[in-house]
Amino acid sequence: MTIYPQLILDALKNVRYPGTGQDIVSAGMVADNMRIEGNKVSFSLIAERPNDPFIKSLVKMAEQAVLTYVDKDIDIKGNISVKYKQPPRPSQPELLTGVKNIIAVASGKGGVGKSTVCTNLAVALAMKGYMVGLLDADIFGPSVPKMLGVEDAAPMLVNKDGRDLIVPIENYGIKMLSIGFFVKKESAVVWRGAMASNALKQLIRDADWGELDYFFIDFPPGTSDIHLTLVQTIPITGAVIVSTPQEVALADARKGISMFSGDKVNVPILGLVENMAWFTPAELPENKYYIFGKDGCKRLAEEYGYALLGQIPIVQSIRESGDEGMPVALNADSITGMAFSELADHLVAAVDKRNRELPPTRIVNVRIK
Repeated sequence: MTIYPQLILDALKNVRYPGTGQDIVSAGMVADNMRIEGNKVSFSLIAERPNDPFIKSLVKMAEQAVLTYVDKDIDIKGNISVKYKQPPRPSQPELLTGVKNIIAVASGKGGVGKSTVCTNLAVALAMKGYMVGLLDADIFGPSVPKMLGVEDAAPMLVNKDGRDLIVPIENYGIKMLSIGFFVKKESAVVWRGAMASNALKQLIRDADWGELDYFFIDFPPGTSDIHLTLVQTIPITGAVIVSTPQEVALADARKGISMFSGDKVNVPILGLVENMAWFTPAELPENKYYIFGKDGCKRLAEEYGYALLGQIPIVQSIRESGDEGMPVALNADSITGMAFSELADHLVAAVDKRNRELPPTRIVNVRIK
């Protein structure tokens, strides 16, 4: 006997879903993945939810219907799988609908303190009463969980409108997610670019970020496919470029500026931050030692016509606070705390200016010819 898909479907019309009395074919419960290989038949049933009380008996009823109405020798038992309906992810323009401003914090090279600046900037804004989120997008070197003192946290899931969403970890008034929560601390993340990109998309699309005034993304150093993935996924309000004053770092900072301001990406540059601008010993707070050169980032900002949002000194407490999970911005009266507070004020002004003068950023659409 030759087996056709329609024969199977006609047999399945004799199976009725106990909850409604409707046959499972008319109810759209038979997936369109039917495979017939000789005498073997396999397909999936689609259930509304994982805890459907009738689904197991429905599978047995479907097996029996095929054996009864088509052929008793058909190999069908154990070949009916179950899929569950999950509301579709929102389309890209609907992502992060409760977020007012998405800020990329980036650098041309590693080692310039980008994550330290991003974390303390987020803390400084939260202390001013803003609702702040932070995504640690540095897949291969996630450091933000440690800096925020939540390295051992484990994000939970919450079901909203039928979708399971990741709940960001909260500390110091900041909602935060990082790939560091999902890998072992002592293990290297050895992923191909596509895997890393998909992981970041999930942390954006499948997380319950809620209402935020500022959503910071701590970009990986350099320019890579991770950067392209992010600008293709969400409309970034503007970018903040972090660099040290030394010429080697500035050369790479130019590449970061070029990436965001280029015609294909076209994300506005909100301004530059000069980190490690000078060294100030704790016992000599009035002294400044320009270890990496003086005002290099300031000159770069002037060259491009961008704002210099802030200059952050090297102070031992920055390193100590980061290691202890208590960002220096929490101490608003310290030298570094005041520097980050001022940086936060300048960023707010830069974002307001950008939103007054420029249209909303569009998601980048890169077409491969």
